[in-house]
Amino acid sequence: MIKLIGLVPLFPLIGFLINGFFGKKIGKSVSGIIASVSILASFILSVLIFVELNGSEEKSHIVNLFSWINSGNLKIPFEFLVDPLSSLFLLIITGIGFLIHIYSIGYMSHDEGFARFFTYLNLFVFFMLLLVLGNNYLIMFVGWEGVGLCSYLLIGFWFKNNAYNNAARKAFVMNRIGDLGFLLGIILVFITFGSISYNEVFLKAGTASTGVITTIALLLFVGAMGKSAQIPLYTWLPDAMAGPTPVSALIHAATMVTAGIYMIVRSNVFYSISEVASETVAIVGVVTALFAATIGLFQNDIKKILAYSTVSQLGLMFLALGVGAYSSAVFHVTTHAFFKALLFLGAGSVIHAMGGEQDIRKMGGLSGKIKITFMTMLMGTIAISGLPPFSGFFSKDEILAHTYEHSPLLWMFGMIASMLTAFYMFRLLFLTFFGKFRGTHEQEHHLHESPSSMTFPLIVLAILSVVGGLLGLPEFWHMPNWMSNNLESIIVRKNPSTLNHETEWMLMGIAVLAAAVTIYVAYIIYRQKKTIPLKEGDKMPGLQTVIYNKYYVDEFYDAVIRKPLDVLSVAFHKFFDIQIIDGLVNGVGSTVKTVGSGIRLLQQGNIGFYIISMVIGIVFIILLTFLI
Repeated sequence: MIKLIGLVPLFPLIGFLINGFFGKKIGKSVSGIIASVSILASFILSVLIFVELNGSEEKSHIVNLFSWINSGNLKIPFEFLVDPLSSLFLLIITGIGFLIHIYSIGYMSHDEGFARFFTYLNLFVFFMLLLVLGNNYLIMFVGWEGVGLCSYLLIGFWFKNNAYNNAARKAFVMNRIGDLGFLLGIILVFITFGSISYNEVFLKAGTASTGVITTIALLLFVGAMGKSAQIPLYTWLPDAMAGPTPVSALIHAATMVTAGIYMIVRSNVFYSISEVASETVAIVGVVTALFAATIGLFQNDIKKILAYSTVSQLGLMFLALGVGAYSSAVFHVTTHAFFKALLFLGAGSVIHAMGGEQDIRKMGGLSGKIKITFMTMLMGTIAISGLPPFSGFFSKDEILAHTYEHSPLLWMFGMIASMLTAFYMFRLLFLTFFGKFRGTHEQEHHLHESPSSMTFPLIVLAILSVVGGLLGLPEFWHMPNWMSNNLESIIVRKNPSTLNHETEWMLMGIAVLAAAVTIYVAYIIYRQKKTIPLKEGDKMPGLQTVIYNKYYVDEFYDAVIRKPLDVLSVAFHKFFDIQIIDGLVNGVGSTVKTVGSGIRLLQQGNIGFYIISMVIGIVFIILLTFLI
């Protein structure tokens, strides 16, 4: 089966081509089925490959498809790498992707761009699979850029709304900033090691100086910051909510934003060598986790809350990477894919029931109206809040335990971010599903549960959110930590835990108690006191105003970066483009025209003048010959 790995990305590509060329002709139902079946086929094959890989002694297989680039010293084969890391990501991408495709059939059923939407979804999955399967940095970069392109198309899917176009453009530009760092890192890798294939580069990594390795690692991290929305390149992700809700689930849960995590885990040899790079990753991660969590406290758009939650959770994953807990980061990627996809799709079900309304201040009392959506979102909320025995508890606890071992200060900040997550997620739950309905009478009249095509993925993801923690049970429970054992061959430098059992139990107890207390505080505020967030335009306390407006980071970027660049661009246009470039081009044309006009006057049709001119020319040539 492993030799058939090329079929895994090929199936979505075929779905993309069929829907791209014939989508409007074959109709919505057929278009959705083709797109979904193509992902299902990839998922089934990924499962078979995963099973075969885990049943074999050889844990790394390279499948050479063809010779791609062969120019001088640059030899890049088009190869796929099948190992525990890539095979796990294949399951996440195709499994969650298939559920999102099924959900989208119901969610997008009335949209006129139905076939175009599934065309983009299939292409997105194709590039994401290419990203995780490539056996060198260039194939990864092709997939990296491909998902960036597809995210632009999907975020701006409803392109008739100019605000959505702006959000898509913002995501595209900010990702290009990060991608420049990634590209420079790849170039430095080739200059240093003479190759960009993983096996060759990682074997030679110890021969390079620490300074070069640090530079490579930091450049790659810049790319990860853009794709995985870390400070300062995070502001595009909340704005990506402009796209349809299934897009939010696909981008935020299991695919695009986790690309940065995958890339650093794949390149862990560099970060194991460079302590500076690792510390940078950890600090940026924990700051992002805490910063985004505070913003989520006062947001009122149900999708925006989940968006900042994603940024915060990604920060925790990078914190894990920075302290060397690579398998813990991948574990949280997996559990996060379950409960965050569930929460986004659940939010889409709420929006569907509310007739497009996204403001939680205008909801309430929905638990009895859309029971399946409520129960599944409750499970997702418990999971992301880190309560046992749900999946998020195990993955978060593992990250925080490794962080405490590395730095109690970073652990404290990570713990605070985790507490804030529990607060704003239960705030969302209480305001959306409990209390009295605060929407219009027409909205209340039309409240209804989503169709089975939307609720089925919710139920599956809810089950996974509950049992997903089994993938990484704590080792001090004397239980097999499958995730850590599975990725053992990928991690170059292992950091075995030195914490005693008493400390681990203490940390686990603190995490659960902190989450429980935070949830209770949210319960008092939003259930007992029935507090409703202030309306738009109402006066807020100073700090709340700052946080509600997302610390004015977008305004800061606009004033400090965009506007000066606009002024500089206008100045260059007026002076350099118009005066120099246009002046030079137009000057050459004017000179030729003037000279031509003068010479034209000599052409009078007088034969005698032409004879005299010929004689003078001949004499001039003879004299010139003698002189030379």
